[in-house]
Amino acid sequence: MKDNFPTRFAPFAERMKKEGLPSLFIETFAWYYRQLVEGVTGLIAELEIEPVTDLPDMEALPLRLCQIGEEALARTAVIKLNGGLGTSMGLEHAKSLLPVKNGYTFLDIIARQAILRRVPLILMNSFATRQDSLAALKAYPELCGNIPLDFLQHKAPKIAQADLSPISWPANPELEWCPPGHGDIYTALVTSGTLEKLVAAGYEYAFVSNSDNLGAVIDPLLLGYFVEQGFPFMMEVADRTEMDRKGGHLARLENGRLVLRESAQCPPEDKHHFQNIHRHRYFNTNNLWLHLPTLQQVMRERNYRLGLPMIRNSKTVDPRDPTSPPVYQLETAMGSAIAVFERAAAVRVPRTRFAPVKKTDDLLAVRSDAYVLTDDLHIEPSPEQQHQPVVITLDDRYYKFANDLDVRFPYGPPSLRHCTSLSIEGDFCFGQNVVCRGKVTLVNQTNEQVKIADGMVLEGEYQYG
Repeated sequence: MKDNFPTRFAPFAERMKKEGLPSLFIETFAWYYRQLVEGVTGLIAELEIEPVTDLPDMEALPLRLCQIGEEALARTAVIKLNGGLGTSMGLEHAKSLLPVKNGYTFLDIIARQAILRRVPLILMNSFATRQDSLAALKAYPELCGNIPLDFLQHKAPKIAQADLSPISWPANPELEWCPPGHGDIYTALVTSGTLEKLVAAGYEYAFVSNSDNLGAVIDPLLLGYFVEQGFPFMMEVADRTEMDRKGGHLARLENGRLVLRESAQCPPEDKHHFQNIHRHRYFNTNNLWLHLPTLQQVMRERNYRLGLPMIRNSKTVDPRDPTSPPVYQLETAMGSAIAVFERAAAVRVPRTRFAPVKKTDDLLAVRSDAYVLTDDLHIEPSPEQQHQPVVITLDDRYYKFANDLDVRFPYGPPSLRHCTSLSIEGDFCFGQNVVCRGKVTLVNQTNEQVKIADGMVLEGEYQYG
């Protein structure tokens, strides 16, 4: 039977060329599209993997490794994934430009961390975040060196589930495109020339993490361990809790290599195993360490395609309209490269290295005195919160968006350093110098906003209406 794939893929190639996407990315997308057409699902069954039961622990590493790490800083770069717009919190600009602590934005803190450690900072931006983010970095001329401040993540066409053609959506043509997942970092490092520039300038190591994870700071102890062991790739993982049972987990293949399994890669019949946090103990923090010369070599050997497992995400073309046509988004996860490199490793890290701000609940906590910004620019739980950080649950009807917090907490968050949990249901507006202690529950069942008076100390449950 004649292969009609070139004919089938032609509309995608034409659309991608028209957008100015590089040929290497178009070829990579074609490789994944062929898998989709051939019925590949990207699923990883429980029978194909084994649980990971034990890993080296960062908290048990010898402190002598810090010196090795300090010496390697001059050959290390920091890469931050900065493509997110923060639409889930109602933002229309880069999420990293949101004020988060002491008047600083995520990007301010990240930039200052890089300057303090004297390492180059490189953002992986999207088309939507590039302009604003680079404008913000102009406040930090010390960052400008021989390495570009950013490179661009590619974008991929959404695929109509009905006939596997490129989706057409004239109402908003931008919705015909989607990010190809953060696994695109390896292709984008090549197409942008950033990988070549880093290696040519003598950089051997890169620490990669999400810009909204304020726990992800470059650490000499971990860098020293990575250098001494000579790993090509290392993933930081943390203990899974009930909160993490729906997120991706680490496992081991039959050949002994580590593998990352995301929820979209789990067959429905294996969901109970996937969500068993005692069976699969570790989740990926998305903090990665790369040996850049090895990455460059492996990319060349594989014709610049790592062959990461495909994630077939089922969505609607307009994510806000569940009645719009169903599409597939073909994505890859950057952590899944752990299965590609020989001797790739994982290390268990404390939960403090995973502190992402995904919702306004997280943002309120981090903005409050439950977290402190240290002199070395680490965001850490305050001393009272070290063992059990406050759990915040906000009513989506009134607190879903970042500007909702500005309106309902006009003087900033209440004091939460002595609070174990804060649950708010209904509409409240907080005065200044409000203090929450222990477990606090606020319920407003009236149609009027309830004002919390200045200086009020909240403890226990409060019902209105």
